[in-house]
Amino acid sequence: MNNYQEQYDRYRLLVEKALDDFLPLPGEDWPETGIPKHLTEAMRYSLLSGGKRIRPVLLLAAYASYQNDLDAALPFAAAVEMIHTYSLIHDDLPAMDNDDLRRGKPTNHKVFGEGMAVLAGDALLNHAFEIMSASNAKHALKAIHTLACFAGAGGMIAGQTADIMSEGKPADQSMLQYIHRHKTADLLTAPLVMGLILAEAPEESIKQAKIYGRNLGIAFQITDDLLDLQGDPEKTGKAGNRDKELGKLTWPGVVGIDQAKKDVIAAVQTAVEASKAFSGNASFFEILARSIPERVK
Repeated sequence: MNNYQEQYDRYRLLVEKALDDFLPLPGEDWPETGIPKHLTEAMRYSLLSGGKRIRPVLLLAAYASYQNDLDAALPFAAAVEMIHTYSLIHDDLPAMDNDDLRRGKPTNHKVFGEGMAVLAGDALLNHAFEIMSASNAKHALKAIHTLACFAGAGGMIAGQTADIMSEGKPADQSMLQYIHRHKTADLLTAPLVMGLILAEAPEESIKQAKIYGRNLGIAFQITDDLLDLQGDPEKTGKAGNRDKELGKLTWPGVVGIDQAKKDVIAAVQTAVEASKAFSGNASFFEILARSIPERVK
């Protein structure tokens, strides 16, 4: 486990530096040149606010399964986190989940206003594709296309749309599975597939990585639902029982808490079985999957 944590921390520190390097600094001489200072401050506020960085870590770990030099993968890892962060900024808005806290800090719109929060999210989304498209990495275009598909109208946004449309409606297990697959699992699967594409991994590994990512996402989301019900807000950094207040479908709400916990374990086990996709890094992915039920935030 110690080796796993050291490896995770090494990837995370590389990601933190890359995020800071790739994100514009507030320009003092705007509007003569550069990006508006207030916009970059809003972008940096949310992007550099910490967190587990699990998505970019997944990309680097997948890439490291087949390649040693991680430099070529860093723009793509940073881009995934930018897209994840933009989705959180927009998700927290009053028109969506209307959250006041994110990672224990006031949400972006509480600090910068709703309009600036929308623009900060939009800017992070576009900046992600800007830094990826500037890369000279082999297979960059295929990796970019992969992220666009998993994060777009048929991926993460599809899941968020279904989530909104299901608010206040009767429990629907098949709809909830669709929401989990797209809203959560797609943006965990994308970095795995991207990392393997960039590393020129075999197609069979990519196929198994998709199974791993989907089940990791399912376990992750159900655990999130359980934490909303049973977690400590001091540790989660978010107010509890928000899903119930918003009338959202949740897995514990559909199948009950005990069954939800069993379903987390089943998804984790499926992910563990698929971790062989990651060659010499398989043990890292196995331990990561097994750690999901132990999450406290």
